[in-house]
Amino acid sequence: MSVVAAYLYSHGKRVREVAIDERIDCPGDKSQFVWIGVVDPTAEELRALQQAYGLHPLAVEDAAKGAQLPKLDVYGDQLFVVARTAALQEGRISYGETAIFVGHSHLISVRHGSTRGHAALRAQLEASPQLLAQGVDYVLHAILDFVVDGYLPLVEAVEEEVLSMEHKTVDQFLTRGEVNRIFEIRRELIRFQRVLGPAGEVAAKLIRLELPCIDVEARPYFNDVLDHVRRVQAMVDGLREVLTSVFEFSNLLEQQRTGAITRQLAAWAAILAVPTAIAGIYGMNFDYMPELESPYGYWVVLAVIAGICASLYVRFKRARWL
Repeated sequence: MSVVAAYLYSHGKRVREVAIDERIDCPGDKSQFVWIGVVDPTAEELRALQQAYGLHPLAVEDAAKGAQLPKLDVYGDQLFVVARTAALQEGRISYGETAIFVGHSHLISVRHGSTRGHAALRAQLEASPQLLAQGVDYVLHAILDFVVDGYLPLVEAVEEEVLSMEHKTVDQFLTRGEVNRIFEIRRELIRFQRVLGPAGEVAAKLIRLELPCIDVEARPYFNDVLDHVRRVQAMVDGLREVLTSVFEFSNLLEQQRTGAITRQLAAWAAILAVPTAIAGIYGMNFDYMPELESPYGYWVVLAVIAGICASLYVRFKRARWL
């Protein structure tokens, strides 16, 4: 059975457990509502919920797919909200979906692929009856805030990895695997931004639009969700810039180190060219060459070679080529 919890609440307190095919209407009392949570429901369970609470067929179809971007749809006097959950698993971001049906007397959450259950959230709300008694719009805010708060640990974990990579770049070259990891993280963050943008739009609509089941007093709570989304968006944008700078900085350091090595090799080649040239001249097989019969010619040539090489070494040293 995929039903995790299904309870009737009145004035912020749990009254009793309800069946998913049991319709309960509380039109005159906002504090009385049903909160049902299901995970990976079967087609029969969704059909039972649809019949009991008059859910729109298109919304039920979207909830069954489990692969929607965040969105908000209005069907008559009901809302259909989709939120995407995200978690970091083995270095990659895995996504889930939480679809939420909101009516005046009911809130139904349908989860797919989410690793974070709502048991702790439900317990937290039940521990604050005054907030839970405000109605389904406050529960909707709590679920959306719970989903968005799950983004922060993910981004912080990626941030730590990126900063560690940036620190390592100063001391040594990036390996091919680390370069591949940079582009992998960048791709993951781009996909994550495709979720954050619609999530911010959903929160903005809940703040600005006149929507069924959402009281004016509840709008500031959704503004808090929007602030959290924007904060995560800013962190992701910063991480993308850091990744770009890490890659560019690594390339610059590699070019700088390669240039330094090239200068050193050129300097030593120039120094070694002096004895090579002089030895090459005196190595020619001619019978008549000056200084061949000089008793001090050998030592003079060595002194000239040493002097020129020492002079070149000093000049290259001053130019910081050695």
